[in-house]
Amino acid sequence: MTIDKSLRIKAGSAKMRNVMTRAERLTKLKEQERWQPGSTVLGMPKVRVEKPALKKKKKVKAEGEEAAAGGKKADAKKK
Repeated sequence: MTIDKSLRIKAGSAKMRNVMTRAERLTKLKEQERWQPGSTVLGMPKVRVEKPALKKKKKVKAEGEEAAAGGKKADAKKK
Protein backbone atom coordinates (compact mmCIF):
# COMPACT_ATOMS: atom_id res chain seq x y z
CA MET A 1 0.00 0.00 0.00
CA THR A 2 1.21 3.54 -0.68
CA ILE A 3 1.27 6.48 1.72
CA ASP A 4 -1.20 9.29 1.17
CA LYS A 5 0.39 12.56 -0.05
CA SER A 6 -0.82 14.44 3.02
CA LEU A 7 1.01 12.01 5.35
CA ARG A 8 4.43 12.19 3.69
CA ILE A 9 7.20 14.13 5.38
CA LYS A 10 8.31 16.97 3.19
CA ALA A 11 11.64 18.79 3.21
CA GLY A 12 9.86 21.91 4.49
CA SER A 13 9.20 20.33 7.86
CA ALA A 14 12.93 19.82 8.46
CA LYS A 15 13.81 23.52 8.27
CA MET A 16 14.97 25.62 11.18
CA ARG A 17 12.28 26.40 13.75
CA ASN A 18 12.04 29.78 15.42
CA VAL A 19 10.32 28.56 18.61
CA MET A 20 11.83 26.25 21.22
CA THR A 21 10.03 23.82 23.46
CA ARG A 22 10.22 24.31 27.22
CA ALA A 23 12.74 21.48 27.59
CA GLU A 24 14.99 23.00 24.90
CA ARG A 25 14.81 26.39 26.61
CA LEU A 26 15.76 24.84 29.95
CA THR A 27 18.82 23.11 28.48
CA LYS A 28 19.95 26.37 26.81
CA LEU A 29 19.48 28.30 30.06
CA LYS A 30 21.46 25.66 31.98
CA GLU A 31 24.30 25.89 29.43
CA GLN A 32 24.34 29.69 29.85
CA GLU A 33 24.13 29.28 33.65
CA ARG A 34 20.99 31.43 33.78
CA TRP A 35 18.83 28.71 35.37
CA GLN A 36 18.85 27.79 39.06
CA PRO A 37 17.38 24.47 40.22
CA GLY A 38 14.06 24.99 41.95
CA SER A 39 13.08 28.05 39.92
CA THR A 40 9.60 28.15 38.47
CA VAL A 41 9.13 27.40 34.78
CA LEU A 42 6.55 30.17 34.52
CA GLY A 43 8.06 33.45 33.43
CA MET A 44 11.31 31.95 32.14
CA PRO A 45 13.73 34.40 30.49
CA LYS A 46 13.81 34.56 26.72
CA VAL A 47 16.35 32.46 24.83
CA ARG A 48 17.66 33.53 21.46
CA VAL A 49 17.37 30.96 18.67
CA GLU A 50 20.58 31.09 16.66
CA LYS A 51 20.10 30.55 12.97
CA PRO A 52 23.03 29.41 10.87
CA ALA A 53 24.15 32.08 8.44
CA LEU A 54 24.71 30.80 4.95
CA LYS A 55 27.69 32.32 3.20
CA LYS A 56 27.94 32.56 -0.53
CA LYS A 57 30.70 30.47 -2.02
CA LYS A 58 33.28 32.33 -4.06
CA LYS A 59 34.07 30.95 -7.46
CA VAL A 60 37.64 29.74 -7.65
CA LYS A 61 39.26 29.93 -11.06
CA ALA A 62 42.20 27.81 -12.09
CA GLU A 63 45.46 29.62 -12.84
CA GLY A 64 45.23 28.75 -16.53
CA GLU A 65 41.74 30.22 -16.78
CA GLU A 66 42.86 33.48 -15.13
CA ALA A 67 45.71 33.91 -17.60
CA ALA A 68 43.40 33.18 -20.54
CA ALA A 69 40.76 35.59 -19.21
CA GLY A 70 43.37 38.28 -18.64
CA GLY A 71 44.66 37.89 -22.19
CA LYS A 72 41.17 38.19 -23.65
CA LYS A 73 40.48 41.39 -21.70
CA ALA A 74 43.72 42.95 -22.89
CA ASP A 75 42.91 42.08 -26.52
CA ALA A 76 39.43 43.58 -26.20
CA LYS A 77 40.85 46.87 -24.84
CA LYS A 78 43.28 47.23 -27.77
CA LYS A 79 40.48 46.96 -30.38
